[in-house]
Amino acid sequence: MSAISNDWLEPLSPEFKKPYYAKLYKTVKEEYSTHQIFPPADDIFNAFAFTPLKDVKVVILGQDPYHGNGQAHGLCFSVKPDVEIPPSLVNIYKELQDDCGCYIPNNGYLEKWAREGVMLLNTVLTVRAHQANSHRGIGWEEFTDAAIRVLNDQDRPMVFMLWGRPAQMKKSMLNNPKHLILEAPHPSPLSAYRGFFGCKHFSKANEFLKANGLTPIDWQIENR
Repeated sequence: MSAISNDWLEPLSPEFKKPYYAKLYKTVKEEYSTHQIFPPADDIFNAFAFTPLKDVKVVILGQDPYHGNGQAHGLCFSVKPDVEIPPSLVNIYKELQDDCGCYIPNNGYLEKWAREGVMLLNTVLTVRAHQANSHRGIGWEEFTDAAIRVLNDQDRPMVFMLWGRPAQMKKSMLNNPKHLILEAPHPSPLSAYRGFFGCKHFSKANEFLKANGLTPIDWQIENR
């Protein structure tokens, strides 16, 4: 399991000393040695590695990693460049096109967003191959809740996009008046038509950032 080594380390280090984390670490290690687990172990903490705490402007919360071969690489909703774009991300791209005029790219690799300050955080960071939510309840939620609390405590404007009920259940942790909370149904094909389409979260986030003197996010993922 790769380690967190940037400015996330200090605020999260108390978690690594807690009993739940020791148990989580043991469970995850065992899972990787006995089952096919996604993402690759070195990618588990990519959301933290790609977006240092000091750079976070927008937080998008996902549930757990994609469970298909070669899809998950540690950023929620993102897949590696040569992997077919999953249905939820197809819908995210559709909304981006309608909202901001972005063209729909030929890949689902969202590293650019992460490098621009969009924290792409799943609430559970690992999953068994082809078994959605199989690592729910093993301790990841406690760890990512700690990360969400760290984000909430930042004394600067930030946007939280909460898509779908699991993400919206974190809203009670977000009580910093400097932050903007945006809620919509999940972009999955099952729920996108119930209000994800037309939510305009991407332009709203940029308007908020600009109003607070911050550089907006360039949401365009380029063709590769």
